[in-house]
Amino acid sequence: MARRAALVLTVVLLASSALTACSTEGPASAPASGAKSGSGGTITMGFAQVGAESGWRTANTKSVQEAAKKAGIELKFSDAQQKQENQIKAIRTFIQQKVDVIAFSPVVESGWDTVLKEAKDAGIPVILTDRAVDTKDTSLYKTFLGSDFVKEGKSAGEWLTGAYANEQGPVNIVELQGTTGSAPANDRKAGFADAIRADGKFKIVASQTGDFTRAKGKEVMQAFLKSQKDIDVLYAHNDDMALGAIQAIEESGKKPGTDIKVISVDGIKDAFVAMTEGKINVVVECNPMLGDQLMELAKKVVAGESVPTRVETQEGVFPQDKAAAALPSRNY
Repeated sequence: MARRAALVLTVVLLASSALTACSTEGPASAPASGAKSGSGGTITMGFAQVGAESGWRTANTKSVQEAAKKAGIELKFSDAQQKQENQIKAIRTFIQQKVDVIAFSPVVESGWDTVLKEAKDAGIPVILTDRAVDTKDTSLYKTFLGSDFVKEGKSAGEWLTGAYANEQGPVNIVELQGTTGSAPANDRKAGFADAIRADGKFKIVASQTGDFTRAKGKEVMQAFLKSQKDIDVLYAHNDDMALGAIQAIEESGKKPGTDIKVISVDGIKDAFVAMTEGKINVVVECNPMLGDQLMELAKKVVAGESVPTRVETQEGVFPQDKAAAALPSRNY
């Protein structure tokens, strides 16, 4: 009887050991409900960047990558090379990979509803960074972190109207637009036009996209100089286009900042150097260092916390006489 009892006890102990082994293996391959993907509950973010078209964008990418590392967030990064189809493909890949949160800077404003609905249906929150999207369904994303591009355009226009307040005119302006259909191009154009509209002496005589690149900015400015007899002001939607245009102005025998006033947006270090040299008259700042704010928002939306639908960055306006003092602090 004692031998039979001992045998039963041995069988029970072996079964218990086997069950324990199975329960240890299970959760390792399938995390418990509510746990974040990655080891130790690490948040995984899929980030679809516009590209690397400018110094501003390079600084923005670096900020996001460094902030993710500091915050302990696993970052899956994709460079869209300024093509919407590449961003859509990247977002769908992130959805398939079951990331915890998706963030992206849209190449253009429209055409996102389908892929954003796919992310929503998959239960993956989306954060827009730097650029907004044009959609009637604002539930497709949790928040938008970035600049007020209309305000930037208005600031540029207000500087111009102030600088020419005592001039009779006409004041002929050429405009280098950003990527066609993008939020900053649309909004900076609209804000600037609104600021100068009240005074008829300001006339935009030519306006064309320079795709936010230095090479294209130079190319388009060369065309402007050939087609327009009198140019008083260049308004560039970003610094890289302005810097390319400055090369074209100099090669034409004119003096940028004097013969043709130059207004730009962004605030990269090269633009501040150009201001100290008298080649740019004013820069409206657009802050690319969004990484830390983005990671904080990501942690909150993944945790199910409420966040503002709009988070605006703090920025300033730097005329030429402030350039030298501000230059040492420009880290991008």
